Parts: sequence; C-alpha cells; structure tokens
Amino acid sequence: MFRAKLSVPAWIALSAAALLATGCSTTKEDKTASWSPNRIYSEAKEESSSGAYDKAVPLYEKLEGRAAGTPLAQQAQLEKAYAQYKGGEKASAIATIDRFMKLHPASPALDYALYLKGVINFNDDLGMFAFLTRQDLSERDQKAAKESFESFRDLVTRFPDSRYAPDARQRMNYIVNSLAQYEVHVARYYYTRGAYLAAINRAQIALSDYREVPALEEALYIMVKSYDALGMKDLRDDAQRVLTTNYPQSTYLANGFKGNNDPWWKVW
Repeated sequence: MFRAKLSVPAWIALSAAALLATGCSTTKEDKTASWSPNRIYSEAKEESSSGAYDKAVPLYEKLEGRAAGTPLAQQAQLEKAYAQYKGGEKASAIATIDRFMKLHPASPALDYALYLKGVINFNDDLGMFAFLTRQDLSERDQKAAKESFESFRDLVTRFPDSRYAPDARQRMNYIVNSLAQYEVHVARYYYTRGAYLAAINRAQIALSDYREVPALEEALYIMVKSYDALGMKDLRDDAQRVLTTNYPQSTYLANGFKGNNDPWWKVW
C-alpha cells in the first residue's frame, strides 16, 4: 500500500493548524463585547455591591478601555481600586490609585483618591482576629501607618473643605497616638528584659517627638523605673516629678504597669 510521506515543513504546518484550531475552540467568549460602557459599569457595580470583587475588577478594567478619556473611565479606576482593596489586593489597589493620581492630577475626585489610599494603609494587616489578640497599630510595623498619615495630611492640606477631611483628621490623630505608643511599646519591651538604657532612649523618643498623647504617661513611668533600676536616683526623681506634675492621678504610680491593662485604642 502506498503511503504518502509528508515533509517536515508539512508536519509543522499541520501541527500549527491543529494548535490554532484548539486555541480557537477554547477561547472564552467576551460576553461584554456588545455591552455599552454604561452597562459594563452597572454590572461592575452590582458585582462589587454583592461582594464579588474578583468579578468586579476585570469589568472595571474593561470599562477603563472602552470609556478611555472620559469621566466614566476615571470613575472606573477609582472603583476598581476600592474593589481591589476590599478583595484583599491592597498592593494592587495602591498601585491603581497612584496611577490615577499621576494621570489625573486635576481630577475633582483627587481628594477621594487620597482618602482611599490613606484608608488602605490605615487598615494594612489589621487582620480579622486583631481584637482577639488585643493587637493595635502600635504593635505592628509602622511603615503603613506613616504612609497613611502622609495621605491624610496631603488631603486635609490640599482639600480642607473636602467631605473626607473630618474623618481624615480623626484618623491622623489616631495614627499619631499609635506611633507614640509604638515607641513606648518598644521601651516597655526593653525594660522588661533589663535593657534599661535602651528603654530610657525609646521613652525619650516618644517624649521628644510627640505632644499630648496618652502614651507619654507610660513613657515617663518607664523612665522612672529604668533610672531607679540603674541606681540613678537624681534622674529618677526628676522623671517622677515630671510624671506627677503632668499626671497627678497617674495609675502607674499607684499600680505599676497593671494600672493600665486596657488599650487606649478602638477598632475603627
């Protein structure tokens, strides 16, 4: 029986054709191909409202392309950032906001972009069970908190009358308290391990960098105890004098570290 022999180029051509046919048969149909930008936006909003952020994000991305150069495209960018944030993709959300601010520096929604960026960093790694471990911002990495503060400060400086400014100011106050408490948290850590000079140094950072925050009472108490442990009585007495002058009803002097077991913070 005669069998035709195909040359190598012919085999390659057949293989390529087979692969092409397979690819065409498995290509997922774009159901939004005939949709108007308004319909895509409506569908994306519906998915986001129902908590299906993984479905909302690609719809917003399609809308960005379909409505490029229009206010609707800008809206899609911001709502995509929010959906990414709610979906746990915080790094992607920040990148989306940064891109928005770079492309649209004069946008009327710039205040919201700054606010959303601040909120994303404000809640960074808070975790579902932080309330069980009694962990607050002061006990975690402060990089996100500082970046959050910068976004909020930029917002209230550039847009003092923004609808988001009052909440941003409250969050800024919380962050300042948190950063001061972080220094005291570290100072307490050193004190409990007998590193009294290190404890004094961290307490002094809190006292020099922050004003009128709750953490300063404990910072002074740590200094009193650390100086006492080092036998530095004059400095101990000076620190105690400042503590009693500023906090005459200090529970630390009466009960030590057990005097303030409850955290000063509240989950936002």
